[in-house]
Amino acid sequence: MKSTQAFDKKDRSVSFGDTSIAFKNKSDRELFLSYLIFWLTKSPFLVKFLSQAAKITLAMGLPVKPIIKSTVFRQFCGGEKESEYANVIGKLGRSGIGAILDYSVEGTEDETGFEATKKELLKIIEKSKSNPDIPCTCMKMTAIGPFELYQKVTAKETLTSEEQREWNSVKERLETICKASFDAGKPIYIDAEETWIQQAIDDLAEEMMSRYNRSRAIVFTTLQLYRWDRNDYFLKLIGRARAEGYKLGIKIVRGAYIEKERERAAKYGYRSPINDTKEDTDREYDKAVQIFIDNIDVVEICVGTHNEASCRLLIELMAEKDLPNDHPHIYFSQLYGMSDNISFNLANAGYNVSKYLPYGPVESTLPYLARRAEENTAIAGQMSKELEIIIQERNRRKAAK
Repeated sequence: MKSTQAFDKKDRSVSFGDTSIAFKNKSDRELFLSYLIFWLTKSPFLVKFLSQAAKITLAMGLPVKPIIKSTVFRQFCGGEKESEYANVIGKLGRSGIGAILDYSVEGTEDETGFEATKKELLKIIEKSKSNPDIPCTCMKMTAIGPFELYQKVTAKETLTSEEQREWNSVKERLETICKASFDAGKPIYIDAEETWIQQAIDDLAEEMMSRYNRSRAIVFTTLQLYRWDRNDYFLKLIGRARAEGYKLGIKIVRGAYIEKERERAAKYGYRSPINDTKEDTDREYDKAVQIFIDNIDVVEICVGTHNEASCRLLIELMAEKDLPNDHPHIYFSQLYGMSDNISFNLANAGYNVSKYLPYGPVESTLPYLARRAEENTAIAGQMSKELEIIIQERNRRKAAK
């Protein structure tokens, strides 16, 4: 459970370099496995090769699943079934870290699959009601409706009668999920996706927030700050929430589709929605943190980042405003299997922390794992940083023997 240790304004420093706390739950063998995985994923070429090889060998029926499950799947996923991910949730909970169960099955493109995903989300929400170690849940809108339909709605194209029926089904599924979250008293994060479908998602998220966030934020929308227009949208959302008298739930991330966005913009000849440089994105991200702090009376936030500087900025702003470390409007979040030096040290200092915990069948989560690996190799220095802290901890343990 969460630490109840008190901290004053002069004692807010968190050492992200304390690897003894970061890896206290990992055995020497588990730490070595993490070392091997991050060493391999330093190379973008190797990541793409191994990802394709895994897909092909699984499709051919070759017996590689046990290898995948015991290596990269184990590093980044909670398990295939409840008994497996429940153990991970418990372990994280004992360190004061919540788990955001992320049903990472991809490729669903029909009504049967969309309904199955809805039922799985409702099952997770039901579990969260009685489990304080599951502080919230999350979802992708393309898991409950077809991508092409969101694209058409975003483009404001006229829907056929069949498409309108499908769109009504999407809205009904979302309504059911958000109402279940409201009844459970547990927030749900709606992930951001590609810009050419995002407006449809934004409109649905705003509608759900205005309906279910009257006394606290239950429905959260996501801002990808690699977009140069998102802070203007953030301010617009704040204005609407104030005018209509509800709480705004916001998750901020840097973004996940940078190459795809730039390629599409170049192909169709419009201005790229992505910032020109990483420095621009960092500046936009930190600006969003400042906007939040200035509007904390009406905004609740999940700061999804592996960036130590952004975490420190929020820590400093909280100290300036004399906010408690465990302020209910503030959560830090990282992906399971990454940035444990941030997650565990923040939790140890009494801050609200969660980990995105993907789960599902190995075969079905492989696209997620492949995309995640490719995204992370594109982040300058991320894999090197992961390796650096693992090596530091291995050396510390050797010296202690």
